[in-house]
Amino acid sequence: MSKAHRTTPRVVCCAIPIARAQGKVLVITSRKRKDKWLFPKGGWEPIDPTLQDAASREAVEEAGVRGDITRFIVTIPGATAIYHFFELDVTSLDQDWLESKERVREWVDYGEAMRRLSWKPELAHALMMSTLASRQR
Repeated sequence: MSKAHRTTPRVVCCAIPIARAQGKVLVITSRKRKDKWLFPKGGWEPIDPTLQDAASREAVEEAGVRGDITRFIVTIPGATAIYHFFELDVTSLDQDWLESKERVREWVDYGEAMRRLSWKPELAHALMMSTLASRQR
């Protein structure tokens, strides 16, 4: 369904993949706008028992990243979507994944992630509320 025809906001679940020991976060390129970076995110589907499950599924599909959801970060309502953000402590990376031909993934430090995500306020705000941000103070 297109955004223009939506009567209720879409529920979007987002994983913020973290390599805690290294103080890094994994960002991926957008499929539609190759010069834009983001976190794995997507709609809550009927197959997902919980919002956390949806965030984990999106992380695997979009970034080939697996791990444990360790913390709810924030819910941010928008005009067309309600974003739910979760920290995902990464345990492994798939070498080949569903969207590997459509996206680039890269580990970056907090400052670089903020720079790359500044175009999308919801993503930058969630990163600022993550435990990775507290390491910057």
